[in-house]
Amino acid sequence: MIEVNFDGIIGPTHNYAGLSIGNLASANNAGNVSAPRLAALQGIAKMRRAMALGLHQGIFLPHVRPNIDWLRTLGFVGADAEVLASAWASDRALVANAMSASAMWTANAGTVSPGSDTADGLCHISVANLSTMPHRASEAEQIERQLRLAFADPRFFRVHPPVPAAFGDEGAANFMRLASPAGHGAVEMFVYGEGNAGGFPSRQRRAASEAVARRHGLDPARALMVRQSDAAIAAGAFHNDVVAVANGHVLFAHEHAFADPAALRSALRTLLPDALVIEVPADRVSLDTAIRTYLFNSQLVTLPDGDMALILPAEARDNDAVWTWLGDLVASGGPIRRLEVVDVRESMRNGGGPACLRLRVQVGTEALAAIDPRFLLDEAACARIEAVIARAWPEAIAPDDLGDPRLWERCTAARAALVAALGFSPGEI
Repeated sequence: MIEVNFDGIIGPTHNYAGLSIGNLASANNAGNVSAPRLAALQGIAKMRRAMALGLHQGIFLPHVRPNIDWLRTLGFVGADAEVLASAWASDRALVANAMSASAMWTANAGTVSPGSDTADGLCHISVANLSTMPHRASEAEQIERQLRLAFADPRFFRVHPPVPAAFGDEGAANFMRLASPAGHGAVEMFVYGEGNAGGFPSRQRRAASEAVARRHGLDPARALMVRQSDAAIAAGAFHNDVVAVANGHVLFAHEHAFADPAALRSALRTLLPDALVIEVPADRVSLDTAIRTYLFNSQLVTLPDGDMALILPAEARDNDAVWTWLGDLVASGGPIRRLEVVDVRESMRNGGGPACLRLRVQVGTEALAAIDPRFLLDEAACARIEAVIARAWPEAIAPDDLGDPRLWERCTAARAALVAALGFSPGEI
């Protein structure tokens, strides 16, 4: 199995509108001036770092923004500029939603089950409906278009539309997969919440997770439904990947990530005896510190030499408690042998670190060759993307800029330039 991480290219409308309820970083930075060009270049630098480690890297493109079609569904009429001007005059929050660049967090694009786990041997991908938040709910259509284009070969892939919006589904941000190194199979973990915790909504419904597992043809005995702890949600872990990450046979999680960690450990011992749970105790790293530094929103990856590495945000290195604990972890001689620090500060300020920016797809060699190559990254593609970003992405966006027709035009032209540079035709994506 070959793992490809598909990162979202951070779009030219990246801004701090504070739209995400329960996302403390988003709320705390609401109203600040963003740096879209820097954000996008930081994202590409992270992808380059992954490639330098010997990992396969893919991309998804920013969505069409401003999302004028979405504003038209809300009753605004006229030419594009008239729609945007009317919406800005009526309700600025609507334009902020239509300008959101949150599709860059492709961990929310969908849930992926590799062919080794499914009844028909196909890699199944279910598009997330993201129905909890208005600025994200509008993303599903464009997500599905890109996924169907990238994974079009029916010999290897099956892409499912979103589950009904009444059942909130936020994709792989609430999903983990553990696999036995000894070949004893795999376990797919679907993490859900219930009700509200600390006034914040639980975004992943158990019914949605169960529907995805059925669609993918998973063995029900090896598809675990695991409840996220209310404490984690109340503390700002709006997605499970803020407090836990898995790779291979390793589950790396905070002590307070799950509602019933003992039951989870017991289930893993039964289904995957060689699974290793690395739990960070709260007396070493508090839940608040873990969430502020995005310790668990790191990419836990297997390197070509077989060792595991954590690709961490710089905020984790800058916190003494977190960095000390990580140093002890590496020194312990366990499977996590390397710490790779990346700067994705602009993304972090809006509530998404290294793991939020990527969707993991595990395939065999033939299936890898069947992926549309325009979605796969190499050095030449990196250079083309960086050149477009450097000349076309805005350097800064302040809150009042969202109502500026010149920004709307610039962002539309910037995305069109990127689409062309990557070999897509107008209207294809």
